Amino acid sequence: MTTELEEFLAYLAHERNASAHTLSGYRRDLTQYAAYLKERKTDFRRADAFAVRGFIAHLHATELRKSSIARKLAAVRSFYRFALRRKWVADNPAKVVATPKLDRPIPSFLSEEEMAAFLDLERGATPLAARDRAMLEFLYATGIRVSELVGMDLEDVHLEERLVRIRGKRKKERVLPFGRRAEGRLRDYLRARTLLAAPHSGERAVFLNRRGGRLTARSVERIVDASIRRAAVRRKISPHSLRHSFASHLLSRGADLRTIQELLGHASLATTQKYTHLDLGHLLETYRKSHPRS
Repeated sequence: MTTELEEFLAYLAHERNASAHTLSGYRRDLTQYAAYLKERKTDFRRADAFAVRGFIAHLHATELRKSSIARKLAAVRSFYRFALRRKWVADNPAKVVATPKLDRPIPSFLSEEEMAAFLDLERGATPLAARDRAMLEFLYATGIRVSELVGMDLEDVHLEERLVRIRGKRKKERVLPFGRRAEGRLRDYLRARTLLAAPHSGERAVFLNRRGGRLTARSVERIVDASIRRAAVRRKISPHSLRHSFASHLLSRGADLRTIQELLGHASLATTQKYTHLDLGHLLETYRKSHPRS
């Protein structure tokens, strides 16, 4: 199914605005599915629901995490929906296969004190240090995804109004505010950006790598990892944790879930709820202040 897979990935890239990370995941998952079918001397056109369930059982036998199995099943379903539209198959055999029930661990996030220490680390006076300060401050100020951060262009940022236009999943755009601290650090970085930009390159990305090209999501992960080690935070924190922290801190200071949903760009309020965390002490305090018979 090599040809069909490439056509599907091209559709995701050009029609659904999928990120490079998403495309890589789909390629890996569907290549694994195709290899499983080939070992059983069949292919995606002849596979039925029993074949898809066999693939899921095979993944369970390898002790793969449920979240990874669910992701692979979702990739197979998406591919078959596309295959139906292309009339490569007459039915979607994956639609009747149940998704594994997932455990829902609380995502990691930083307290306000930890976040302040993380963002205020001494980084030096180089253009790359200015970039890192601005980038991390901006992630926390807006709650945007890393893919949205690295996709920002210069014309998307309006410093005077402290607004930024973000292109999110499925090409949905939203306009977000950011604060004075983020504005100041972004202005500092943009002055230093000219030292990173390759002459006459015309690169419009806001955040550049040391060669003057657009920064990648993987590079952002490495920068966050290095900063977490320097801040001596003793648990696993990812760039996505800054997004969780943004939502949690807004909620703890009185923002409502609907507003946070709009800022995060979530289609569902249920998705927003898992991004927000309140400790028991805060819940008890809010209850005692708010309930008329507490």
